[in-house]
Amino acid sequence: MDMMSMVTSLLAMKAGNTQSQIATSIIKSNADAEKFAVQTLLGQGASSTANLGPGAGGNLDITA
Repeated sequence: MDMMSMVTSLLAMKAGNTQSQIATSIIKSNADAEKFAVQTLLGQGASSTANLGPGAGGNLDITA
């Protein structure tokens, strides 16, 4: 194997490693976002009603 082929293969391996690190970071970020969304939908964690209008989230009387 000549020197240029070895250098090219080393650079390709390094680029592949960088891409793997970026992909891992993106996957973790997406997993964290999904976890937050599920917790929000389930009503877990800190829920804020600061942006809701008056009476929003209260009990609804459906007996009428």
